[in-house]
Amino acid sequence: AEEPMPLGWTEPTVKLRVDGQTACTQPVPAEEDIRRWIAAALHGRTTQEQIEVCVRIVDSDEMAQLNETYRGKSGATNVLSFPAGLPAELAIPLLGDIVICAPVVRAEAAQQGKTDRAHWAHMTVHGTLHLLGYDHIEEEEAAIMEALESTILSELNYACPYEVKQPEH
Repeated sequence: AEEPMPLGWTEPTVKLRVDGQTACTQPVPAEEDIRRWIAAALHGRTTQEQIEVCVRIVDSDEMAQLNETYRGKSGATNVLSFPAGLPAELAIPLLGDIVICAPVVRAEAAQQGKTDRAHWAHMTVHGTLHLLGYDHIEEEEAAIMEALESTILSELNYACPYEVKQPEH
């Protein structure tokens, strides 16, 4: 689906195209929700007029394989981002790919006392910020990225993702 998404202070508007791929059997958010979460993360943080993002939702086996191949870490993780990193002169709007592991997101949401929807929003925003160049390896970078995620999620009417609640039993 493609429609102009206003970016507030940065005109003109950006046209966002999200290519969604689902490769798991677990319930996943609606495409419109994923698109809205990505648009919120992009809001005011890019000057590109057109942006394409591929979001692939996978099972634990596929995510574990990607995590091992690209990060040298065993086991599934919640989200991986692969920035396209294309030279500007190519004028190709692909920002990159986000891979989200449905079973991990669901398990983490339960462990952290969050709704699945809130954690999906967080992981989508988190992955999009990685595509924009944000990171959390260094403590200072992590503080910046976490504050940004909290602000974006608040604007989407979700609680701060770093306030972990104990799940009710």
